[in-house]
Amino acid sequence: MNVAHFVHRYPPALGGSEAYFARLSEFLVAAGHRVTVFTTTADELSAFWDRSAQQFAPGIENRNGVEVRRLPIWHLPVGHRYVLKAFSLVPVAWWQALTAPFSPVVPALWNVSERFDLVHAAAFPYSFPLACAGRLARRLGVPFFLTPFVHTGDPHDSTDAIRRAYTTPALLELARQADRIFVQTEGERHCLADRGIASDRLNLQGLGVDTSDCTGGDRGVYGSSLPVIGHLANHSREKGTIDLLEAANIAWAEGAKFELLLAGPRMPGFEVWQRSFSPLGRVRMLGPLDRKGKRDFFAALDGFALPSRSDSFGLVILEAWANGVPVVVYEAGGPPWIVRDKVDGLVVRCGDLRALAKTLTCLPNEKQMGEKGRSRLVEFDWPSRLNVVAKAMQETV
Repeated sequence: MNVAHFVHRYPPALGGSEAYFARLSEFLVAAGHRVTVFTTTADELSAFWDRSAQQFAPGIENRNGVEVRRLPIWHLPVGHRYVLKAFSLVPVAWWQALTAPFSPVVPALWNVSERFDLVHAAAFPYSFPLACAGRLARRLGVPFFLTPFVHTGDPHDSTDAIRRAYTTPALLELARQADRIFVQTEGERHCLADRGIASDRLNLQGLGVDTSDCTGGDRGVYGSSLPVIGHLANHSREKGTIDLLEAANIAWAEGAKFELLLAGPRMPGFEVWQRSFSPLGRVRMLGPLDRKGKRDFFAALDGFALPSRSDSFGLVILEAWANGVPVVVYEAGGPPWIVRDKVDGLVVRCGDLRALAKTLTCLPNEKQMGEKGRSRLVEFDWPSRLNVVAKAMQETV
């Protein structure tokens, strides 16, 4: 097969959907298929609207057998997001997909016209690349596959802002155009089916874990005499970093003894919030990690916290389990569909900082939960997960 992949960013840019598409692309190439990735020059997400943000050079490169084409992002001289926001108010789904203010506008994506056997795209809410992928599939008369990674948000909040951002009319219209949609949890499947997406097009996939990427680290690099609770994510309110720090302050004020080890890039909103935050305990911030750094990070942990509102799956949960580390997650998005509360982890009501603080205090003592999580990793091997997509491609083409 000759497959086109459309995705908003691609490694070495850091991100879950980015890493997944790289793994899938290389898996297909190893099976004898040809894969061409169409992506943007963005390294940082803010490059979608800010020309001064970090970007890669445009051009074509070969990464592990995959042809990667990085195409330049178009920016208005001033007020980029505000102008697109105004344009997106026109209540026409296809137009809104092309003018979403947080999505990269890449004219060269719209003009792709080569011949492919199948087009596959990710991820919500970055609608411009998805619209270009769907257009190409229709022009060629070939199947259109979609992996949206829908963030379903807090199930107890009927007006959840994250869920609304991932289920706009424009995004749902793109989903209706897809021949196959790959979802990561039953929660994501229900979310789309409840919004009129045909259930026979929804394929449950889920993600896997490569234990060699996250185990075997040196605890001495980041370890401590106190219990260490880790957090690996883009630092933001959506990913739970702010709630984690606020809950930790509650626990520290009541005498709890642990420290936080945070890894990942800091988002602009988090940096603004952090300037007025004073931690009552020790917080170490490592920034983005390379492969060795990630292994050393997980080796140092006695607990792992992901109180995120915006994860469709939560691959880092599997990485913590691979190290026998107990986890706590919010009841939001994909993580509560993976973690079994009080069996292999703890699930806290979204936004309940006091409950989260209590959990942080006891989490390092729940080692048996971490071991039960580790015993489940046979459910999450990459080959079987990637074969869900590969098999669907072979059946459809």
